[in-house]
Formats: sequence, structure tokens, C-alpha cells
Amino acid sequence: MPAMLDDLIAQVLTLEIKLLSCRARLEAGTDGEALHDLRINTRRLRSLLRPLRDLPAAQVLNEAAREVGALSTPLRDLEVLIVELESHGLAHLAEPRRQRLREGYLALLAAPALAQLFRVLDAWPQLLRISHREGLLVKPRKTIRKRLAKDWQRLEQALADPSHDRHRLRLLIKRVRYGGDAYPQLVETSAKAQRLLKGAQAALGKWHDRLQWLLIAEQEPDLAPRVKAWRVAMHGAEVRSDRVLDKLQASLG
Repeated sequence: MPAMLDDLIAQVLTLEIKLLSCRARLEAGTDGEALHDLRINTRRLRSLLRPLRDLPAAQVLNEAAREVGALSTPLRDLEVLIVELESHGLAHLAEPRRQRLREGYLALLAAPALAQLFRVLDAWPQLLRISHREGLLVKPRKTIRKRLAKDWQRLEQALADPSHDRHRLRLLIKRVRYGGDAYPQLVETSAKAQRLLKGAQAALGKWHDRLQWLLIAEQEPDLAPRVKAWRVAMHGAEVRSDRVLDKLQASLG
């Protein structure tokens, strides 16, 4: 079996251990970062698998990880909103949402999708070895390098679009960042580009948070006291993110 596939299996096993730890932390309620870490490691797992998406063994694991990511997204949005409310002394608004969050944690832990993820993770090394024996893995290094390069090309095209979609740019930046982390030996990225990617992701993240809060406020009127401030902050985040995106585009030119 090629050394690269052995390394891939080792990385997936490492992520499985981290995900098991995140699940245990969620069950115990020991800290406020367990869900965030679960999402990060799920995203890293999908970044490993994405360049191999034509492989059935990768498809089944990616789908399991995708479902967990989708289930956890509204919970993470709620976590961030609660921190925002508490930071402005609005504990009376945060507390009922914290109860919803606790209920959400329990629902996620009991979700069939989470159990399925760990079942597939347990079986995955054997599934990959079977795929290799059946000749389904042909020149994986070349395939992965080509698809990672394609992700960069999509990002560069999106940055060059004057009417760029911030949602899409945020996802593309995450994709190239995590793809580079998953396969550093196959992606050459300058320290400056890495720094700008991280800055752009952070700026777009702040913009996205404010946008989400404003959308939630349309359905939850008790958030009205923060709406004006969120609108102002979202505009500021748009300006800052555009500035970083311009620098990123220049660095890639």
C-alpha cells in the first residue's frame, strides 16, 4: 500500500481520536469549546477526503461528516450569539437560549448521524485498503494535487469577480486553508498568503456572525436592542473583509 495512503489512514485515525474526545467533552459538559472543536475536526476530516471524493470509501465517510456538520451549525451559531449577548450584559436574553443550547447538545449526541460517523470511522481503514486492492486508487498523489490546485483556481476567480459573493468566498477560503493543512506536502503556499487567508477568513467570519444574528432577530423580537449595533458592525466587517480580500488577491497575482 502506498505510503501516502498509510499516512491518510493515520490522519483519519488521529481525527477519530480527537472527535471521540470532543464527544466525551460534550457529554460531560466540561467546557464551552467542545462543539467548536468537534466542528473543526469534522471539517479537517472532510478536507482530507474531498480530493478523493470519487472514491466510494471517501464518499461514505464524507457524507457522514457532512451530516454532523449540518446538525451542529445552528448550535454553533447559538453558542456565538449567547457569548455576544452576555458580553453586552444581556444575561436575561442569553439564559433561555443557553437552555436551548443544552437541549441541542443532547439532541446532537443522540443523533443517528453522529453514531453513523463513528461507525464509518471505525470501518474506514479497512474500506480504504479494500479500495486499493480493487484498483480504485490510481495515482492518488496526482489526483489530490490536481484537485487542490483547482480549489485555488476557483478562489482566484472568485476574488477577481467585482460582484463577489462573500458567502462563497468564505467557503472557498476555508476549503483552500484546510486543504493545505491536510496535504502540506502537495500545496506550496507562501507565509504571506497563509496569513492573508487566515485574516480574510476571520474578517468574513465576523461579517457572517452579524448577518446571522440579524436574520435570527427577524424571528426573535427580543433581540431588537442589538439590531442597530449589529448592522453597524456588519458594515464595518464588510469593509475590513474587502480590504483583506484585496490584499489576498494582490498577493496571488
